[in-house]
Amino acid sequence: MSRLLNQLQNNVLVADGAMGTILYSEGLDTCPEAYNLTHPDKVERIHRSYIEAGADIIQTNTYGANFEKLKTFGLEHKVKDIHKAAVQIAKRAANPTTFILGTVGGFRGLKQEELPLSTIQYHAENQIDTLVEEGVDGLLFETYYDLEELTNIVTSTRRKYDIPIIAQLTASNTNYLVDGTEINEALKQLVECGANVVGLNCHHGPHHMQRSFSHIELPKHAYLSCYPNASLLDIENSEFKYSDNAQYFGDVAQELINEGVRIIGGCCGTTPKHIAYIKSSVKDLKPVTSKKVVPINRKTNHAVTHTYKHNLTTKVKNGPTVIVELDTPKHLDTDLFFENIRKLDEANIDAVTLADNSLATVRISNIAAASIIRQRYDIEPLVHITCRDRNLIGLQSHLLGLSLIGVNEILAITGDPSKVGHLPGASNVYDVNSKGLTELALRFNQGINTDGDALKKHTNFNIAGAFDPNVRKLDGAVKRLEKKIAAGMSYFITQPVYSKEKIKEVYEATKYLNTPLFIGIMPIVSYNNALFLHNEVPGIKMSEDILNQFKAVKDNKEKTKALSLRLSKELIDTVHEYFNGLYIITPFQRIDYSLELAAYSKAITQNKEAIS
Repeated sequence: MSRLLNQLQNNVLVADGAMGTILYSEGLDTCPEAYNLTHPDKVERIHRSYIEAGADIIQTNTYGANFEKLKTFGLEHKVKDIHKAAVQIAKRAANPTTFILGTVGGFRGLKQEELPLSTIQYHAENQIDTLVEEGVDGLLFETYYDLEELTNIVTSTRRKYDIPIIAQLTASNTNYLVDGTEINEALKQLVECGANVVGLNCHHGPHHMQRSFSHIELPKHAYLSCYPNASLLDIENSEFKYSDNAQYFGDVAQELINEGVRIIGGCCGTTPKHIAYIKSSVKDLKPVTSKKVVPINRKTNHAVTHTYKHNLTTKVKNGPTVIVELDTPKHLDTDLFFENIRKLDEANIDAVTLADNSLATVRISNIAAASIIRQRYDIEPLVHITCRDRNLIGLQSHLLGLSLIGVNEILAITGDPSKVGHLPGASNVYDVNSKGLTELALRFNQGINTDGDALKKHTNFNIAGAFDPNVRKLDGAVKRLEKKIAAGMSYFITQPVYSKEKIKEVYEATKYLNTPLFIGIMPIVSYNNALFLHNEVPGIKMSEDILNQFKAVKDNKEKTKALSLRLSKELIDTVHEYFNGLYIITPFQRIDYSLELAAYSKAITQNKEAIS
């Protein structure tokens, strides 16, 4: 048995974090793997920094060093040289107890037709052969979206070499791969192909990785590994970035070990600081030999006429108005969704907002949902439209279709890039942004098509915009708001806010505008939910007091719900001091939260009216 597998029998091992994160922060202007030849000292320094932080395992700087990717940089003829140099650099950095894994990254993203499997196999074998010849302690196959690709690579490598194989998939969903295979089943297949360690890396931060591993069984003849990203991606000045959350990362590492993980490291956005916290957090933990696996529940369908209500801009200017967001399902079992719509309708909510694949995550078409709502219920659908998923042709068709079914309230948004969602390889269209989409809808309101042709009738769109108050410089966000108003947006809904101070700050910054705002309130459903929002969702921060309150009741669902509702109601009190518009975001389809908060909102505004 190899030294690595022998250690894994009774120990948890800590691996390193990202290489590219550090190199890019230092001004890298080529692929990270090129530095093996041009800046070996920098690569060695990063390896050493991870070892000093406590990493038992480091990986060679060869993730993207395959023929096809290097071809982009004119380095395809340097594949062997780059791999040889990578192993030599890692060996210089390592101490006698450090394990060195030779890394081979996946070729296929989400478009399987990009490269035939035979070509992938040929290029991967060139990488693997060089890494083995140079004396690595094991092979790490990471960031494989395609199960077929990875099973083929593992099978062919096992036939050729008796060396530890760590095989890691990248899942765009916490439960399933892109092709619909359950992650647990996919990992079993990899073990059957000859992998010694199987697991997940990339795409998700620690919170969602922990959710994935709660559904994963302990392999009978292999071990589990996990390399999460630092957090969800944020975008600042057109650049992607991750949260600085190393201590939180270390805390969640303990939970991952309790789910059976024996090799734990970091992927995109992680640094030696993250690894140091992981090491400190798990150093006294022993691997688990049994666990309770949480089953994946595939969910299991509902029915009434509609009357069109007043324009929401007019309504909110005239008095308190409540709208509720309810995400359409990610599956075809729509019973619960439409039952919740019925409850909102009976509660006389002014509108239900339907997101358009928010966070670049696939859901049932909101135009289809809006059509059914218009047929069965008496609640106004406010339909979001993102520019990410449709070109100029598709956007026009979408707008015309909405008008045809009588949907006039729309929210124009540019849309989160697909990279932040479940399908990071999907194309981003962006023929126009939210202002361009607004201008398009306004032309339709005039009965004119984009090419100047007559529509023969005109549309009646009332266009809302999105406003994010959770930014460092609110004045800059307000300036962007002014531009959106100039483009023709007539009211705005905000991202969720979690402090009274922020609500007051937004009021002071926007009170000179004659444009209504609906202030977003999203209840927290658990302590973990609070931690996730605080640590992994860009721009949202909870006070230590709120986190401690949720921590104190984390094991009591009733007390957690009572706390959540109390805090949300306090925020609603402040909203109604300054704004007419309240936007309740339903958490995880928990319509009971939204209904209670909406009823509370209506009660306090009615009391105020009665007193006045």
